[in-house]
Amino acid sequence: MREVAVVGVGCTRFGELWNRSLRDLVVEAGIEALEDCGVGGEEIDALFVGNMSSGQFTKQEHIGCLIADYAGLASFHIPSVRVEGACASGGLAMHQAFLAVASGYYDVVVAAGVEKMTDVSTEDATDALAAASDREWEGFAGATFPGLYAMIARLHMHRYGTTREQLALVSVKNHANAVHNPKAQYRRNVSVEDVLNSPIVADPLRVLDCSPITDGAAAVVLAPLDIASEYTDTPIRVKASACATSTISLHDREDITTLDATKEAAKRAYSMAHISPADVDIAEVHDCFTIAEICAIEDLGFCAKGEGGKMTEDGETEIGGKIPVNTSGGLKACGHPVGATGIKQIVEVVQQLRGEAGKRQVDGAELALTHNVGGSGGTAVVHILSR
Repeated sequence: MREVAVVGVGCTRFGELWNRSLRDLVVEAGIEALEDCGVGGEEIDALFVGNMSSGQFTKQEHIGCLIADYAGLASFHIPSVRVEGACASGGLAMHQAFLAVASGYYDVVVAAGVEKMTDVSTEDATDALAAASDREWEGFAGATFPGLYAMIARLHMHRYGTTREQLALVSVKNHANAVHNPKAQYRRNVSVEDVLNSPIVADPLRVLDCSPITDGAAAVVLAPLDIASEYTDTPIRVKASACATSTISLHDREDITTLDATKEAAKRAYSMAHISPADVDIAEVHDCFTIAEICAIEDLGFCAKGEGGKMTEDGETEIGGKIPVNTSGGLKACGHPVGATGIKQIVEVVQQLRGEAGKRQVDGAELALTHNVGGSGGTAVVHILSR
């Protein structure tokens, strides 16, 4: 396989963007990514768009064609494909784009992700998101995603002594990081007390433990590493791209506090990159709920099982700590437009590896990991990038 590099990145602001359409958002992110590396539309060989549920959110399907058309690429007749994997749709789009370039079939490929979630009511958005779980055995029984992750949190607390305050500290850290991210949905600090006193969603999870409903898009441009310098002075190598699946529902898992898909995708990515978890300098992980970040740092091998809460409490996941996690603000504070999240994670670590992250910059970051999850862990995608 050929070595692959990220040569351009772009991202919209995340938030409740009432005056922007789905097509507006993804075109904005795409233009920013192309301008970042000086690529013209005629040079693009293929486009992969991560999107979870545009049919339910905006009543629009046929997203691949729509985006190519409104990006001004229709006359080039390039293949443009929508990729769906629930909240891991963006990460899977990146995976497909990586494989396309690594295989030698295409040279310049765009991986994008987009979701427009605020055009429907909160109830309808919650119902659309529930489609990422097992609708027959979970959704129809009344289980929502906050409810599923609340069960994970309760067992983690019971088995490992994880505290309510440790969960809250994930939110506190990620909000503090988002303050310095101009693209973030929530650029404000919160305290442990704020989290603990926010309304209960599904015990023990409260509002400030949960990622929000968000609009937004992100895009990256990939090219073979050996010609990447034609497009940028700072190509970022994609050392590994791996994905894995597990059971879609919690009731079929041996241990609901462990996401087997995360562990397997990470194992494959570490092997492909010839590194260990200890080599990673910075990580963007899938913190759809605060417990999800704690499980992620365990399953990715940054600490032993059951020690994620203590690792967070000790400040090891803060900027300046042992392994800074979610410098963008994560899903919790930067926002979670589900189809775009996996691509936004790539944008963030590329900016970190380039040294362009401003006040949230991690000094000396040379090796980065992104972790994107679909549903309650049925799909996981892990990427490793290096300067």
